[in-house]
Formats: sequence, structure tokens, C-alpha cells
Amino acid sequence: MHGKRILLIVGGGIAAFKALELVRALRREGATVTPVLTAGGAHFVTPLSLSALAASPVHSDLWSLDEGGGMGHIELSRSADLIVVCPATADLMAKMTAGIADDLATTLLLATDTPVIAVPAMNVRMWTHAATVANVAMLRERGVMVIEPDDGPMACGEFGPGRLPEVPAIVAAIALHFAPKPLTGRHVVVTAGPTHEPIDPVRYLANRSSGKQGFAIAGALAALGARVTLVAGPIALVTPPGCTRIDVETARQMAVAVEAALPADAAVLVAAVADWGVIASPDKLKKAEGMPRFDMVENPDILATLGHSPDRPRLVVGFAAETSETVANAVAKRVAKGADWIVANDVSGDVMGGDANTVHLVTADGVEDWPTLAKAEVARRLADRIAQEFA
Repeated sequence: MHGKRILLIVGGGIAAFKALELVRALRREGATVTPVLTAGGAHFVTPLSLSALAASPVHSDLWSLDEGGGMGHIELSRSADLIVVCPATADLMAKMTAGIADDLATTLLLATDTPVIAVPAMNVRMWTHAATVANVAMLRERGVMVIEPDDGPMACGEFGPGRLPEVPAIVAAIALHFAPKPLTGRHVVVTAGPTHEPIDPVRYLANRSSGKQGFAIAGALAALGARVTLVAGPIALVTPPGCTRIDVETARQMAVAVEAALPADAAVLVAAVADWGVIASPDKLKKAEGMPRFDMVENPDILATLGHSPDRPRLVVGFAAETSETVANAVAKRVAKGADWIVANDVSGDVMGGDANTVHLVTADGVEDWPTLAKAEVARRLADRIAQEFA
């Protein structure tokens, strides 16, 4: 972070005192910090403390920045390499979402095209309230990086998610933003989620895939600079920043979308694609008509088609969800499908839809057994491995 210019907006909350520690940590990393103190934040930290630690004037008044006829708040918002909002209160994030600009901090945020990282801190009930959940989702969709808060005891006496992350974790997230982007210029196609195969106009065959792992991988690849085309089955997850999303419903639609997204440097096929579809009834099936009999049809094998295609990406990665003999099945699948790698996981327990995964990376060189990890960490590790292939 040496030489990077960070505009630090300090929101109003008890966690604001950690902003002082964050300033010191960022400056130790070589960054220049310009503090903006909100009226709420000034109830918890003083301008003098912030200014002394940042070795920079503290800005708080919207009307004091218009010097020489210039629009000072516009210049301030665009002179930084990164804007960090810490702590980001529920009120501040609501204003960011709604585009309210009623003080210096919110005006800076509305006027900037500089990347923004928000570090939330608030009461657990405020964090889990539907309004905050919706606001966070919207901010992420707009490209704001919102760091997940920590779990733990709070100043109000309650316990749960909403604590400001520890300062080293915040610094690590900021450092990651400035890290080299080894996949810049590379195009990666990612599939995620289930497919729905219609039975009649109101029913369908599906599976329990949540799409969380595929979306996490798409986001991790985009964070490394890749241009990501995310072909998503019918799920309601927020599109990761930097990804172009194509929504599909059936396996056949997903196959068409993947082919249309080519050429690509890599493809990571995470989606749980239905192997079979049904010749659907044009009318709703009636219970009174007795037990229905279905004529099944085989769906396209997207991984095998791509793996054996003359237009295949340089790197083709498939996923294998197994309930028995996980590694052995994955080894055989890698060869049969023409994939370079297979990421295999055992879904015999209560795994699908969860937030963690235990996977085995199967390559031509052998099998790597990864420990149980959060799906975001699995995504980060896989994205790093893909970046190494293109180094």
C-alpha cells in the first residue's frame, strides 16, 4: 500500500474508536490517510486525535471545502485511490443506498467514482434487519465491497454478528484491493446453481444447489482481474462485483449460454446441471388423472461437450458432487469428460446450501485433499490456483 491515498470516512458508532488504530496501521503500511469525520463519529473520537494520527487535516464540514470557486467535495472524493467507510453504520449505508447527500461524507460517496470499501458495525438486530440486508445487497451489486462483520459480544450487551472486524482483518482487505490482478485480460466462464427442468407449466425437477460456491468462485476470479461471464441457474443471489450475469433456467439453456460465451481462457463449471429432463406436459397435471408417467430425455453434458470441443478453453474445471467413492469417481470423471481439473465434494450429508465445503482437487498430477473451508475460502484458493496456471 506504499504511496496509496486512502480517504477514511468515520461513521457514528462506538466502534469509531477503532478507526484511530486503523489510521496507524494504514500509515505503517505506507498509505496516506485523509480522515472525514461525520457528526456522529465526532461523538466518539475527536478531530484532534484523528488529525494527529493521520498527520493530515480532518474534514467534516461540507461548506468549508469550496475554495477559489472550486467544488472542494468533488475534488476530495476523486483525489483518493480508495474510500474506506469505517465504521459503516446502518444509517450511513442506508443513505449510500438511497443516494442521500446531506453532509460531507454522504456527498463524497455520491460524487465519487473511486472504489469504496464499507466496514459495518452495529447492533445484531440492526445488521440482520431486512432493510439492512437489502441495503448491503444493493451496495454489493453496485460494486461496493462490504466486509462481513464479526460475531461476538457488543457494547449494548447483546451477542451476534455486527462487531467491527479486527483492524488487521480490515487492513488485509484493503491490501487485497491493491494487490496485483494476475488474471487481468483473461476471460473466464463460470456456471452456478441448479437447473429447473419443467414437468408441466407449474412444476419442475430440480436439486438443492444454492449456487453459493459458484458465485463465490466468480467473485474471487473477478477480484483477480478476470472478465467473468457468470451463467446462473434460477437462484436469487446477488451478482458478484465485476461479473456479467446471464440467467438461465434449464440445462439446455445453460449449454447454449456457455457456448455463446466462448471464446474463453478458462471455464469453471460449478452448476449442478440436471442429467435428465422430462417431456413436459403442455397442461397442468391433475391428481385425479392418476399417477403420471414421465418420458425422460437426456440433457446435454456441458462439461464433456466443452472438454472435448476444438474451441475448448485452455483450462476446463468441472465440479463433481458425489455421495460415495468421491475421489475415485472424480478421477474417472476428469478423464471421461476431458476436463483438466475436477473439484470433488461429498454431498452425502447436510452440505448443499451450507456455507462450508470439503473438496478434493483432482488434476493430472494427482489429488489434493483440502480441509473443510468456508466456501469463500475454497473460491479464493481455486482462483489463486487458476491464476498460477496463467502466470
